[in-house]
Amino acid sequence: MIKIENVHKHFNENYVLRGVNLEVKDGETLTIIGGSGSGKTVLLRHIVGLFLAERGTVEVDGINLGAVREHELHEVQKKIGFLFQDGALFDSLSVGENVAFGLRYMNLSEQVIHKKVSECLMHVGLAGIESVRPSELSGGMKKRVALARAIARDPKYMLYDEPTTGLDPIFSDVINELILDLQKNLKMTSIVVTHDLKSVYKVSNRIAMLLEGKIIETGTPDEIKNSVNPSVQQFINGSSKGPIKLKIKEYQE
Repeated sequence: MIKIENVHKHFNENYVLRGVNLEVKDGETLTIIGGSGSGKTVLLRHIVGLFLAERGTVEVDGINLGAVREHELHEVQKKIGFLFQDGALFDSLSVGENVAFGLRYMNLSEQVIHKKVSECLMHVGLAGIESVRPSELSGGMKKRVALARAIARDPKYMLYDEPTTGLDPIFSDVINELILDLQKNLKMTSIVVTHDLKSVYKVSNRIAMLLEGKIIETGTPDEIKNSVNPSVQQFINGSSKGPIKLKIKEYQE
């Protein structure tokens, strides 16, 4: 289980997280929604240990990430796969080398690495493209290669940062199906950050909405659709009118 209690984070005068409380249950897909600049990506980075909470705690499998030594933090991070918003592939490496990147720190033989790379590419529907360069791929294919790299180390948890951003509706649905397949076939617990409400309703077991640095509501897709909270309704209906006020200046999430 991932457990977040009263987490605070600010950058200069921008108080991004103001006491976030959230639990992610084993085996579920939890989606975090909220406006641009609301702190969704900052929260993901706390969960993976890239940021440490100024106040409050983030626990992964009972381990407080802010109270462990660096090597202990690395052991927790090995359990977590992270799909970056832009894929973050290495252009100088082939697809196979990208997928194998993290495996080369695990003292595995080349034969085992080659087999694992092939299996991961097969999982994302891209078998046999190991020698291709990222520059030769479409946006959707790059996302799938990045996902193959993220699952190569058999993570217990998968974090997805805007997995369908920049993709057309068909490729977006391909990514949604992959998220569902990984949960079903590999038993992964997943956290998805996205603005894509079609994806939200398709992949989520539960949804959490982040607003003004706090989780204001959690529930199943049906519970969120039928929420009486006016801020939730404004967001899911994409309305400019309501309690959520647009900010002229946006900050890094």
